[in-house]
Amino acid sequence: MALHFLVEDAAAAAVGDIVALTGAEAHHAASVRRVRPGEAVTVGDGCGLWIEGAVEDVTPREVTVRVTARRHVPARTPRLVLVQALAKGDRDELAIQAATELGVDVIVPWQAVRSVSRWGAEKAEKGRVRWAGIVREAAKQAHRAWIPEVEPVTTTARIAARAAASVVLVLEPTASDRLTDVVRELDESVTEVLLVVGPEGGIDRSELDAFAAAGARAVRLGESVLRTSTAGPVALAAFEVARGQW
Repeated sequence: MALHFLVEDAAAAAVGDIVALTGAEAHHAASVRRVRPGEAVTVGDGCGLWIEGAVEDVTPREVTVRVTARRHVPARTPRLVLVQALAKGDRDELAIQAATELGVDVIVPWQAVRSVSRWGAEKAEKGRVRWAGIVREAAKQAHRAWIPEVEPVTTTARIAARAAASVVLVLEPTASDRLTDVVRELDESVTEVLLVVGPEGGIDRSELDAFAAAGARAVRLGESVLRTSTAGPVALAAFEVARGQW
């Protein structure tokens, strides 16, 4: 499979044009992946643009690609949103990395009641930027036409408020409804689905009550209690299978 790279200014590129990789992307292509002239690659902007091409020239600061084909990949409906509770260590980062590879469209950091990790005012933007970097690299590795958006850290109240316009499914091991059953029942008019994953200690009862009051549904994945680093990716995979995407 051809290597995939990201650019930000190729929207007007037509077949036969040259697209240039510069900066960190050029360094990665030339020095890390060691692309060579004539090698087939793909290039995208993370917003649906998909270009096929052949490498023309390689230097550490610029790699040029001759466009041989281009198309636009439409955004998927419904949008899949992973609401990932902040977790200690790198468990939340492992979750969003795998979720990106599996097709999530939006990632929302959640400061849950039982989150050991805390993003204060100074750390909030740094944390979001770090997550966005992880997501970008995972999307590139997975050859995705769309890079998932990483929203600012949110609260339980704001997640609950989204239940008015979106389907909100809260992953809870004690729930009576299975995720796959609920997904198969979704109306075709649904445009956005939120999958809410709690921290290591689980979702607090006060949060579960707030979600339920707002119209969110608690769902379970199976008999096992999964780590916060695996619950989201597993739920995304189950969603894709239930919807017939895989």
